Amino acid sequence: MLTFLLVVHALVAAALVAVILLQRSEGGGLASGGSPAGLMSARGAADFLTRTTAILATVFVVLSIGIAALTTLSREPTRIDTSLSRRPAPQYSPAPPPADNSSSVPLAR
Repeated sequence: MLTFLLVVHALVAAALVAVILLQRSEGGGLASGGSPAGLMSARGAADFLTRTTAILATVFVVLSIGIAALTTLSREPTRIDTSLSRRPAPQYSPAPPPADNSSSVPLAR
């Protein structure tokens, strides 16, 4: 079920991107101009794309919330595996003190 919803979500996202890119912006969209005597006028196409964008955006948000809810509800409480937990480091005896290397000759700089 989750895989199906994820595939539908990806398809809706791709359709949403395509519809947004087809819309006319200040610089012109990716849609070709065409003649106004076609199937839809420029105003009708703009209204159609705006309405389609709103519907796809709503479906996208609803699917996102649904997938998140389905994911959290389908998770089963799991037992914590402690086999790889850190064990306390073994206690070693302290290191011996450093040897006294003092001599009467000072170190050259």
